[in-house]
Amino acid sequence: VKDAFVEFVENVPFYGAALLCLDHPEVQGILPRVRDRRVVTYGFSAQADVRGVEVTPIPGGNRFDCVVRERDGATRTISGIEMPMPGRHNVQNALAAIGVALELGIADATIQQGFAKFGGVKRRFTKVGEVAGVTIIDDYGHHPVEIRAVLAAAREGVKGRVIAVVQPHRYSRLGNLMEDFQTAFNDADRVLVTPVYAAGETPVEGVDAAALVEGLKRRGHRFAGVVSDADALAVELAATIEADDMVVCLGAGDITKWAAGLADAIAAERAKVLA
Repeated sequence: VKDAFVEFVENVPFYGAALLCLDHPEVQGILPRVRDRRVVTYGFSAQADVRGVEVTPIPGGNRFDCVVRERDGATRTISGIEMPMPGRHNVQNALAAIGVALELGIADATIQQGFAKFGGVKRRFTKVGEVAGVTIIDDYGHHPVEIRAVLAAAREGVKGRVIAVVQPHRYSRLGNLMEDFQTAFNDADRVLVTPVYAAGETPVEGVDAAALVEGLKRRGHRFAGVVSDADALAVELAATIEADDMVVCLGAGDITKWAAGLADAIAAERAKVLA
């Protein structure tokens, strides 16, 4: 993988530049191998050419400053950048975009305006509903690294509890990364696991929602359970959610459909109780 990455960077035209994240130790490791292409680094590292500082969560997103190191070594700061997406990982992504914008000669003020108007990416921490003071989020994250980042972002921006609803995607991925998945939910107060979305794969014995829940509990998670389908999820949440909670639906399968109808389904279940 490292060799392929270096080859990719070396295919950048001589007049271009490669933007590399200096926060990643593997990227740091390959930097010495990139010798004949200009490199612009970004991240939170003090050594980065495009560096994020003063990151502050704000309602629905982040505010941060960007320190830019010019080619002559001088620095300047683009202050008060606001973007309507939570999580440090999204700030890190923004720094990459800023690096590209600066290479293209885009003015600082235009960069600030662009982020302020940014509408986000579909299925990346997308708010799809609200019920009884509870926010419903839909996110495509289906790898442990993504899940950790999404739940950390949720934790930053929520007053109440973070309730993760995860639909494992493919038996092969869940089986190969089971231990990583079992430690990916530390920022969730509750974890509800749906049946695996097979995506055409044949089921694997012992690789299922119950195995993930068992592993979460063995590793100290205080509440993890299985939900069989969208109806069962609505019943469970209708009985347990509290105002200011955030429900984060995670997965690359049809969990997005569950998320889209969840607010109405919860409201309907609560109405049954009151009837």
